[in-house]
Amino acid sequence: MKNFILAFILVVSIFPTGIAQKKEKASTNGNSHQENNWQQLFNGKDLTNWIVKLKGHSLNEDPYNTFRVKNGILQVSYDNYDTFNATYGHLFFKNPYSSYKLKLQYRFIGEQIKGGEGWATKNSGVMIHSQSPESMNIDQDFPVSIEVQLLGGLTPGEDRPTGNLCTPGTHVVMNDKLIERHCINSTSKTYYDDQWVELEILVLKDSIIKHFINGEEVLHYSKPQIGGEYNTLKSQKGEILKSGYISLQSESHPIEFRKIELMELDY
Repeated sequence: MKNFILAFILVVSIFPTGIAQKKEKASTNGNSHQENNWQQLFNGKDLTNWIVKLKGHSLNEDPYNTFRVKNGILQVSYDNYDTFNATYGHLFFKNPYSSYKLKLQYRFIGEQIKGGEGWATKNSGVMIHSQSPESMNIDQDFPVSIEVQLLGGLTPGEDRPTGNLCTPGTHVVMNDKLIERHCINSTSKTYYDDQWVELEILVLKDSIIKHFINGEEVLHYSKPQIGGEYNTLKSQKGEILKSGYISLQSESHPIEFRKIELMELDY
């Protein structure tokens, strides 16, 4: 009986520690009791709750109908353009977020519009921790943000990974070092043609950001901060980004998005 009591006391003393360790691990992985609480950011019918910002135009002024919805798909289209003329665009969701998972599917279609840069062929992105659309200058190319860069394969046998990192007006930390390069490739494989690709992004404030392509982690980093090329917020240089807006990019190649959903996390 004495041995049983001692064993019971030992189990009780250890068990709370085990729970704490599990909670810590779950938090690091971005899991929470909200695991199934996904919000649909895109309703499949229209652009309700989204804000358009095209270079050279005021908010929600899109004379070319660049961002549109057709058959349940959010399209980025250029069929009303004569030439691209560096009219970079972003479609912002109305709310900022700090800790969350974002999931969506995308695919490149058709041909690049005349006037698009060579590097922008089958090139787009999802901007996170972004400045607000209202704070952008009217002729600003890109918001100060972290870009999860989306690329499609061009030449058979030539690697062109997707889910990369680009940093318009920002820097990040990788392996305890401040990274000032504008773009960093992920470890994803190359995706060709018009196949749908699933992107997932885990964001825990400034603690960790991870990119996943078709369920596989392909890149991670931390401490996003203002600075570097394309920084229009000079007075805020060095400021750590713990939250911001999400936007979808228009860079001259047609792209489609669907199943855009977000789950906020307790972190």
